[in-house]
Amino acid sequence: MTDDKNTLAIMLFGELLAADQSVRSRLTRVLPRGMEISHFSVLNSLSWHGGERSPAQLAETFNVTRGAMTNTLSKLEWAGYVHIRPDWDDARRKMVAISPAGRQARDAAVNAITPMISNVVGELGEEQVRATLPILRALRRQLSQG
Repeated sequence: MTDDKNTLAIMLFGELLAADQSVRSRLTRVLPRGMEISHFSVLNSLSWHGGERSPAQLAETFNVTRGAMTNTLSKLEWAGYVHIRPDWDDARRKMVAISPAGRQARDAAVNAITPMISNVVGELGEEQVRATLPILRALRRQLSQG
């Protein structure tokens, strides 16, 4: 890589890391009390996918270890936000589904973060956000390939 490409790559990752930190900070402030970003992310994923998912599938989706996902799911189960049951076909596995209380908590979180997100989109402009999404998706796919 040339120096110009190195500088460009460093600038890109610097901006991504700074944006990530800002988003996490703002989300943490507006999420309902006691809800962490990881909790919201799992509830949101379960809500969007519908049906059940295994802890391993969720760990892969969020690019975290199975242990980290188990920890998050334990907290969500304790709060009553998810139901965890044995997999009837393979007793070694478990299956996770969002509970009605989890759906309510997810919806409350969405309602809490929507004004903040809408404000960001309004400031940037819908056209710029739409143009950015394919680039961010491609970047995420590229980075998740290892």
